Amino acid sequence: MPAAFKIVVSDPKTGKSEVLEAKDSVAQLFVGRRLGDTVDLSAVGQSYKVKVTGGSDKAGFPMRADILGSGKRHVLMTKGVGFREAVAGEKRKKLVRGCSINDEIYQLNAVKVE
Repeated sequence: MPAAFKIVVSDPKTGKSEVLEAKDSVAQLFVGRRLGDTVDLSAVGQSYKVKVTGGSDKAGFPMRADILGSGKRHVLMTKGVGFREAVAGEKRKKLVRGCSINDEIYQLNAVKVE
């Protein structure tokens, strides 16, 4: 199945964001990259670079930068991405996705660098 992403690009100067569609060959720019990598969006028709900050897969599971690989894993969490504590000091196992981008990712979050 060919990769296709929605890329939500935020501009920290204006506080606004825009949604870009990346399909087929354009989406291949992102496949294999990790959270924190910088990507040039000139192939999408934009004249700036972005830093990938997060994302989620087709089922809605968030990506975490501290989980290596691209698969889903059950992780014991106390705070961070994908966890909201109901009681102070709570620990829970949650299913999250790793930091590598593959074709199962649906949405990528990014911030303008230039």
